[in-house]
Amino acid sequence: MKISLILLCFFLGLPCYSSAQQTSPPQYRILGKLEDADKNPVLFANVALYSVKDSSLVGGAVSDENGKFIIPCQVGSYFLKITYLALDDKIVAGVKITTKDLNLGVITMAADARVLNEVVVTGQKSQLELQLDKRVFNVGKDMSNIGSNASDILNNMPSVTVDVDGNVALRGSQNVRILIDGKQSGMVGMNPAEALKQIPGDLIESIEIITNPSSRYDAEGEVGILNIVMKKNIQYGVNGSFTATGGYPSNFAGSFNLNYRTKKVNLSANYGHLYRDSPGRGTSRQQYTSADTSFVYEQNNTRSRSGYSNTFGLGMDYFLNQYSTLTATLSYRKSRNKNNTLLEYRDFDLNSNPTRTVLRSEIEKEPRANTEAALNYNKTFKTKGQSLSFVGKYIVSAETEASLFNQSTDGETQQLKQRSFNTEDEKNFLFQLDYIHPYSKTGKVEVGLKSSLRLLDNDFSVHQQNEELNWIILPQFDNRFGYDEKIHAGYLMASDQFGKFFVQAGLRGEYSNILSELKKTNVSNHRKYFNLFPSVHLSYKLQDKQTIQLSYSYRLSRPGFRSLLPFSNFSDPRVFRAGNPLLNPEYTHSFEAGHLINMEKGSLLSSLYYRHRLGVVENITAVDSVGFTTITPINLSTGDSYGLEFNLSYDPFMWWKWTASANFFRAINEGFYQDRKLKSDTYTWTSRASSRVTLFKNIDFQSSLNYRAPRKTTQGKELSQYSIDLGLSRDIMKGKGTVTASVRDLFNSRKRRSITQAAGYYSRSEFQWRARQFRVTFSYRLNGSKAKERNNDDAESGEDS
Repeated sequence: MKISLILLCFFLGLPCYSSAQQTSPPQYRILGKLEDADKNPVLFANVALYSVKDSSLVGGAVSDENGKFIIPCQVGSYFLKITYLALDDKIVAGVKITTKDLNLGVITMAADARVLNEVVVTGQKSQLELQLDKRVFNVGKDMSNIGSNASDILNNMPSVTVDVDGNVALRGSQNVRILIDGKQSGMVGMNPAEALKQIPGDLIESIEIITNPSSRYDAEGEVGILNIVMKKNIQYGVNGSFTATGGYPSNFAGSFNLNYRTKKVNLSANYGHLYRDSPGRGTSRQQYTSADTSFVYEQNNTRSRSGYSNTFGLGMDYFLNQYSTLTATLSYRKSRNKNNTLLEYRDFDLNSNPTRTVLRSEIEKEPRANTEAALNYNKTFKTKGQSLSFVGKYIVSAETEASLFNQSTDGETQQLKQRSFNTEDEKNFLFQLDYIHPYSKTGKVEVGLKSSLRLLDNDFSVHQQNEELNWIILPQFDNRFGYDEKIHAGYLMASDQFGKFFVQAGLRGEYSNILSELKKTNVSNHRKYFNLFPSVHLSYKLQDKQTIQLSYSYRLSRPGFRSLLPFSNFSDPRVFRAGNPLLNPEYTHSFEAGHLINMEKGSLLSSLYYRHRLGVVENITAVDSVGFTTITPINLSTGDSYGLEFNLSYDPFMWWKWTASANFFRAINEGFYQDRKLKSDTYTWTSRASSRVTLFKNIDFQSSLNYRAPRKTTQGKELSQYSIDLGLSRDIMKGKGTVTASVRDLFNSRKRRSITQAAGYYSRSEFQWRARQFRVTFSYRLNGSKAKERNNDDAESGEDS
């Protein structure tokens, strides 16, 4: 019955709408050819078709090997937006279709003063853009993302999973680097799992998934990089957007994004407010048997995680001349969470008779503040493709976690009272210089330098009330942890194109100087090491609309701050998660091969990958004789992962759009711990499919299915997980406004279920961090008509901005 409900929900609106489409309006074509300033055809550029009436995307195409494109459309008034790497975006206004095809002839594109340094191999007219070393997902086009936060949006990305604790994984690994606008950011902070929940999704433009980064990127991140691109308008005049969201359980948000653009200055401002109250619950059962002792207990936990965040952003671009731009940005985020937890422990004897019940409650207050300032200078030259950029950034963050615990046992009158404090302060300094020099029409050399300094200070203590009602510090949970990280890097990279063959190769060197110190016990670990990280990317056009890609990179994953911290959360006294100050980095050799097919109505990217990892960090679970569990990360093993991944985008009709992705992989980890061999060999897969139907021209219905198959670990297994999201939107106010209703996790099935097994020990747990969500969102777009006309006129004349 459940399977039937899933299939019915997923395909809602598809067959029932097909009959209404049998009589469709006549189709015409818009034709044209793209050339650069040197009369060379522009290959694989994105040509998007927008309606003049409401600026909605209605179609598009990708230019072929001769620079030509054809877009099917109906009678109406449109404008084109043409985008391509290293060339200025082009707006073609006044595109009117009456009763015949329209040939626009040759369209010339000018050199881009903001070279992006990427090689575009194709584009997709809806949610997905495929590029040489990354996939770009325009998240605003996915209705299930509207009114959500960054963590929710990442969980909707192909090959990306977010567990109930908010930890992000790519292709099954949590060793992934998360960037904001291509740079490390304080918006992610010391605790990415929590920080991502504080970023309103309405401020996010797109997500870039970079599975095999080139040498221009930091070597950090075993499986690659997730880059969150924030919204920034660039139209002339005043324009922007406003969004308001209400949801159940409590989920209220509001945001705006405003922009004012002139010839010399571009000013931007954004603000987002988010309030949520997320109920969660879970259960677990622990069994332990040894020669001298045994125990059985069950745990029920109920949680409510509530809080608010305010995010502010200001930016200014000053165009010194047609070649130079100075950009200053300032962002500030303040949040305050309040978390209530109730744990119930039920102890049993070997005959399953209850022996004791313990109740433990926690009230936690968690204020955070983050400030980030950046100054960028970008310069282009008369030589096409030559550019110089510099960025300096300063980030300061402060966070406090203060908890009060009350614990009572049935049959006992005295209560146990405890409290814990955890203050975390962080400062970051970053300087980066990049230069691109073309040596031929298709070849270029890139060089860059980067230095970053990260200073963290963490003060942790646990207090317990004695019989005289005085607070006494527990010495085993009292220390101060300092972490100083200095990383200096440089890279050299070259690329060129030889007919249908493109090659890019680079080498990055990184010197790491890292000191971690427990200041109250005078225990320190000072590591200095230098590594070289090569990368190679190859692309070959087999035939019209087919391309193969090959890539290799060598990367590392430094242990995160919380993985080094020897004390963490004291919420559950029977399950203690402790860090390991002696953790070393993981190193990864990553290979990937891809095959891209561009079809008339979509595209298919197939990828085969292999990763070999050294010094793999595994969480080891140990249980003592009284039933207390300790989970500690160690450099346990070597690991090998083999995978096959598919990304499909298919539009069978103009009113019906499909996207689907699947990642099938095998992961093998093997190592030794306390003279015992630990090994896992698992075959598993993740998938996501989405269907979007346009009803009556201004109503969109979307359904999506996410599934994660079970997988083995070195000490047990994680069970399967699935969820369904639905969304319905309608344009109002002559296309300037949109109302969206959505539900996330329709069947309330997004739960983490896991089993842990060791000698004489068995544990099974189930936990749901957030229950099913209902949301209604209203969005309003502010665009002055004069601003549009000005932007279109300048685009036609080819002026530099």
